Order: sequence, then structure tokens, then C-alpha cells
Amino acid sequence: MVGNWLKTTILMAGIVVLFGSVGAALGGAGGMMIALLLAAAMNVYAYWFSDKAVLKMYNAREVDASTAPEFYNMVKELAQNAQLPMPKVYIIDEDQPNAFATGRDPEHAAVAATTGIMRILTQRELRGVMAHELAHVKHRDTLISTISATIAGAISSIAQFGMLFSHDRERGVHPAVAILIMIVAPIAAMLIQMAISRAREFEADRGGAEISGDPTALAAALKKIHNYAHQIPLQTAEQHPETAQMMIINPLSGEGIKGLFSTHPNTEERISRLMAMAV
Repeated sequence: MVGNWLKTTILMAGIVVLFGSVGAALGGAGGMMIALLLAAAMNVYAYWFSDKAVLKMYNAREVDASTAPEFYNMVKELAQNAQLPMPKVYIIDEDQPNAFATGRDPEHAAVAATTGIMRILTQRELRGVMAHELAHVKHRDTLISTISATIAGAISSIAQFGMLFSHDRERGVHPAVAILIMIVAPIAAMLIQMAISRAREFEADRGGAEISGDPTALAAALKKIHNYAHQIPLQTAEQHPETAQMMIINPLSGEGIKGLFSTHPNTEERISRLMAMAV
């Protein structure tokens, strides 16, 4: 637990330092402030309204104790275990097995699962998955991702308009260095942002195992989902790849985004860590 939170803290500090360094080199105080305000405005809007937009995007339908009693009551029991308010519960009519959580805070949270995941998983495995999603809610990972996205967006803005910001020659930045910063800085920000996402997935696995009390169930679920997800396309995710980081397993069919460029940790490592918790 401490390791994942420490890693997240260090990565968040790293992206802030990167923002300060790039801003000082290219934008100065004025450029930094403009870029940060622009990025913050976009991400504050996303923080408050993205849950509704994403659920609508995936044609998610809300269910309750009368329309999906077994699934709804499962989430209710897990939310009580986690000492969380009851989230809204949604089902997405898609064959790919996957699930996600959204909402700006525990009081405005929603969890969603595809019909595919409900079909291939046992009740015990599905319980592990939904506990993982509730762990994201409990850890306020939406807030963490919004902050990192805001700073990463600000870095990209400074880089994009670097030449405009850097007309003040008193900063003494050589044009070649400025161009290099403009290219490298957004990539570095993206890498840090993805590393934060991977750290939060590990922490949600751990938290989900504690909420459900059954780490091996989540491990078994991850193995099944991983095997199925890359064989069954999720068209909405392909059209909106920015939503992929929300899912419990990367829903994108392409195999090119790996390692440093992945928003999700290696599934085998996730399973290994969960199995270690069961010993």
C-alpha cells in the first residue's frame, strides 16, 4: 500500500517539477499561468461532467434492485464493506468483458460493467472486479487523474506555444534547445501520466482484494478478462481511446501501446501481486 501511494506521490511531484522547468524555460511566469489556466478549465469541466458523458458514450443503462437484483445487491454489499455511499450502477450491452468506475467523488460515483463480463465471470470473480472499481472510488482516483491530466495538458500547451512564449530573449533559451524541449516535454508528461495510471491500478487491485476479502477471485477474473478482451473489440473504446484508462483491462485491440506507453500494468504482474496477498 505504502509503495504504490509513495510512487504516485513521487510521480505527481515529478510532473509538477517538469511543469515548472518547462514553464520557466519557455513560458516564464506569464506563459505558465496561461497554460495552467487553460488546462485547468478543460479538466475542471471534465471532472464535473465526464461521468455523464462517458456513460452516455457507452450507452450505459442504469439498473437497480428491481431490474438487476443480483448485480445491484452485490455492489451494495461491497460498497458497505468499503464504507462508501451506494454508487449508481450501470450495465453496458457489449460483448467485450470490461468494467469501470467514474464520478468526481464517492458521493457522486457510478460503476459500470459490460454484459460480456457478467457472462464470462463467475459471481465470485465478478465480485472481485466490482470491488476493484469501488477501490478506485474510495481512493478518489478520478481526482488524481484529473490533476495529472491538468498539469500534463499545461505542459503540452506551453510546448505548443513555446515559440510565442519565448520571444523574451532575456530567458536566454537557445532556439534549438527550445525546439527540443517542445518535442520532449509533452512526451515526458504523457509517460509520467501513464505511470501514475498504472500505479493507481495496482493500488485498486490491492484495495479491491481487501474490500472483497478474496484476492484470488480478482486474480482469476483478470486472467479471464485479459484473454477475452483483446479478441472481442469494444468499438466505443476504439473510437474514444482516451476512455481506455478507465477500464479494468485495456480495451483497445492494438498491441502497439505497451510498457512505458501503457495506461495499465502488465496483467501477469497484477495477478502475481494478488496471489501473493492470498498467501
